Amino acid sequence: MFEAAPINLQNEQVQNRFRLMFGGMMVILIIPVVIILATLVIKGWPAISWTFLFTDPTNGMTAGGIFPALFGTIWLVVVSLLASVPLGVAAAVYLSEYAPDNMLTRMINLATINLAGVPSIVHALFGVGAFVIFFRFGTSILAASLTLAIMTLPVIIVSSWESMQAVPRAFREACWNMGATRWQTIRTVVLPNAIPGILTGVILQVSRAAGETAPIMFTGAAMFLPFLPNSVFDQTMALALHLFVVATQVPDIPESLPFGVALVLVGIVLIMNTLAIWFRMRLRGKKKW
Repeated sequence: MFEAAPINLQNEQVQNRFRLMFGGMMVILIIPVVIILATLVIKGWPAISWTFLFTDPTNGMTAGGIFPALFGTIWLVVVSLLASVPLGVAAAVYLSEYAPDNMLTRMINLATINLAGVPSIVHALFGVGAFVIFFRFGTSILAASLTLAIMTLPVIIVSSWESMQAVPRAFREACWNMGATRWQTIRTVVLPNAIPGILTGVILQVSRAAGETAPIMFTGAAMFLPFLPNSVFDQTMALALHLFVVATQVPDIPESLPFGVALVLVGIVLIMNTLAIWFRMRLRGKKKW
């Protein structure tokens, strides 16, 4: 009875040490992010204006705006989402609900996880060979978007599979006991409860697709175009490639311009992620478990 107090005091001291250690790690991670965002805002904000956002580049891209690149980035992200999300969710449904637990399934899961770590330049070369040459899409929005979709597909598959696995099995058994088929159970119970986790993969896909340069440089993005794309078979400008060009290839450029492009790119990603997170939180709030 008299030894309990020292033991509890010692445990509390250990907990405080770990709390301080993990809090310090969090601060170390946050500081670089704050510095980067502050640098972009301070140096890039003078370039931000309606003219900058909604006009074309002029004078060899040393002046004017970024509207073609902004428009092209939205094209690439939307088309890649349309290609990757249905395919990724369908693959996750099969792996989670239909595939037997055997060596082949485990090898597929391992290959999917390893594919997420393949460098983007390798995906770019695959996109050139598969979509530009073999399928004859040419250098186009479609080829670039499909390359981005293949690159981000493993993240969507893994996040969707994990979210489906998190749905309690009792939910499935309750549906089966009421006479529902496997597909009816998946459509009405598993998928609705797994949507918050699926959206996590979509958020990561949007962030990566909007910021990639190498895959789109070889498959569909152009350094400069005097016109906007009319279809997915046209080339387009993109913010990531435009930022690379104005920061490294264009001489005598105003200092605020590349920082302004980077600030817009980060802003687009943050806006898309915020909307997806808000929607995910609303759906998660409706869960009963």
